[in-house]
Amino acid sequence: MDRRRFLAASALTAPLLTAAATPARAQPPAVAEPRGRTSPAADTLAAQGWRRLAGRRLGIVSNPTGVLRDGTHVVDSMVAAGVRPTAVFGPEHGFRGTAQAGGSEGDYLDPRTGIPVYDAYGATAAKLAAQFATAGVDTVVFDIADVGARFYTYIWTMYTAMSAAKDLEFIVLDRPNPIGGSALGPRLDPAYASGVGRQPIAQQHGMTVGELARLFGGEFLGREVTVERVTGWRRDHLFADTGLTWVPPSPNMPTPQTALAYPGTCLFEGTVLSEGRGTTRPFEIIGAPGLDWRWAEELNALDLPGVRFREQYFVPTFGKFAGVACGGVQAHLTDERRFEAIRTAVAMLVTVKRLFPAVFAWRPDLFIDKLSGSDRLRRMVDAGADTAEIVGAWQSELADFRRLREPYLLYR
Repeated sequence: MDRRRFLAASALTAPLLTAAATPARAQPPAVAEPRGRTSPAADTLAAQGWRRLAGRRLGIVSNPTGVLRDGTHVVDSMVAAGVRPTAVFGPEHGFRGTAQAGGSEGDYLDPRTGIPVYDAYGATAAKLAAQFATAGVDTVVFDIADVGARFYTYIWTMYTAMSAAKDLEFIVLDRPNPIGGSALGPRLDPAYASGVGRQPIAQQHGMTVGELARLFGGEFLGREVTVERVTGWRRDHLFADTGLTWVPPSPNMPTPQTALAYPGTCLFEGTVLSEGRGTTRPFEIIGAPGLDWRWAEELNALDLPGVRFREQYFVPTFGKFAGVACGGVQAHLTDERRFEAIRTAVAMLVTVKRLFPAVFAWRPDLFIDKLSGSDRLRRMVDAGADTAEIVGAWQSELADFRRLREPYLLYR
């Protein structure tokens, strides 16, 4: 059964809850407060009965990560409080999260609430503006958890929504960056702008979505944005410091450790090697037929900070090499604070190309250039540059980005 038929079938078997018809529900039993004291902005507004948003025609851009600490989705919480959104807009993977990478759920009525859901994935600003007009919204609210990488598409859905909502109020319900506040990696060359990077920010930007919205508005869109802040989060916090429950922001982001590796190992999507999709540890398991133990031995000899590599053999259930036995490595994070995803991934690219030249290749469409933000990484790896040379090549532009973002930071 495809996603639309599944959602439609669900609508036939579950009653639609409206603001007027929502029955009173028993309060959940009290539970011990989890470790940490970080509270996303949504929890603050929900505790106030969503009065901040009452009386507006709300368009909510969200997905399964838009939840309160108790696991209730913000849209469901609003409806229960009598603040009923006019429409919801779903990004890649969809509002309720039923779609795989590169997919969405289409337009439908949400079975739980009866609220119209519009497909915002890949939409241009013009198409999204038309959706806002059709829905009749006057305020757009964005609440999606990011993972801190330039090529994770949710921040560009936010960017497009900000562009489309130029005459509407735009409110970001902020959430912590799960991989911390450090900016690392190359900046995007605007000549390589695409759906996985529209503006020249660093590959690991080290900003919350609220901070990015401020930067997008101030530097690129010339518009104001309202950010409802996270409480109890600092730039040196990783997800483990927040006390929050991990909700996978996409099907192949199952753990916080996946998110820590992703800004680097996602570069393998630009190669013919499997980036681990179709395994239980995507972006931590990397490989292809013909690779063996020598890759792990070579990588461990480099003594990269915060990571050890184990030789890994696996058969992906989907994606590259589905059903085919592969060899490669699994990256085991031994010190999350010392681990540098992008430097590590560069070392992996350099070593696998040198050890297995008959196996390694870039994808023919040169998607690696869009992921890395230019053709420099590809050219330097092909020319035999080492890890230090490649990482050193972007330090000046990274320093420029750090200066650019400074006025827009909300947390220290």
